[in-house]
Amino acid sequence: MKSILLYCSLFFLWNSSAQIIHTKKTFMLGSPFEMTVVAKDTVQGNQFINQAIEEVKRIENLISDWFPTTQISKVNQNAGISPVKVDEEVFELIERAIKISKLTNGAFDISYASMDKIWKFDGSMKEMPAQEAIKNSVAKVGYQNIILNENESTIFLKNKGMKLGLGGIGQGYIADRVKALLIENGCKSGIVNVSGDIFAWGKQPDGKPWTVAIVNPMNKNKVFATFPLEDSAVETSGTYEKFVTFNGKRYSHIIDPRTGYPATGIVGVSVFAKTTELADALATGIFVLGIDVGIDLVNQINGIECIIVDDKGVVHTSKNIDLKKFNN
Repeated sequence: MKSILLYCSLFFLWNSSAQIIHTKKTFMLGSPFEMTVVAKDTVQGNQFINQAIEEVKRIENLISDWFPTTQISKVNQNAGISPVKVDEEVFELIERAIKISKLTNGAFDISYASMDKIWKFDGSMKEMPAQEAIKNSVAKVGYQNIILNENESTIFLKNKGMKLGLGGIGQGYIADRVKALLIENGCKSGIVNVSGDIFAWGKQPDGKPWTVAIVNPMNKNKVFATFPLEDSAVETSGTYEKFVTFNGKRYSHIIDPRTGYPATGIVGVSVFAKTTELADALATGIFVLGIDVGIDLVNQINGIECIIVDDKGVVHTSKNIDLKKFNN
């Protein structure tokens, strides 16, 4: 699963009525996981949170490429060899991921996991990789070579060496599934936060909406806007602490799967959507597409909004976000 910087803060209120807010922080999917629910008491709150944790584990055992026994790992192991039958939910997730790849012209691509890891962001890299090495690093990447058979519910990676990684969409999908499960089990209000992929539903016990605070990653001590989250999602990710600089140019750890070069010009993206899955995938795509193309894309999609912070600290927004309205 992807590693992202969390630039959101959530504000929780306790209430003296019959309902309480119950929160648990833990570490799952290789990332921080926080579950907040409104419940009648601590016992019910723990029940809801335990259900959420079990759902995370269930999906992780389907789609993680870190575990060799998952369905996605089986697909990767059979790249260039044979199709692999998968569960309906896995098939449909891959199907939706490919649609987002088409929407972003390949800036988002779950076959990014095929890339050779030639860029290092741990301080050890002293010069840029050679152009030929960069070109070769993405030779096996290409969502067009993910072959789906709907009748058989199979996934086939056309070329040997191809590999799927759902880090750019899987955490968002998990957040959506956790929310749906808890609603089915009677949890009328809560927040699921999977390492910055956040979905909030219902209201706080006092009737107020949940609120998310957005900070400028260039000045993380200052909140520049707070937004209500009402049955909707936000995904906030950034590259401020994982980058390299060559010849005065800053290269982030998010790599363009089409070219092999790191994304430039952006340090933080927040995407608001009706599903966390879509917010998750689009945030990755926007980083790669850049400010102008990214905002233009968002402006064409109903129900999607975004905030972008560039590497100079300047804030850019899609057309329906008025920062003055939400400014602190």
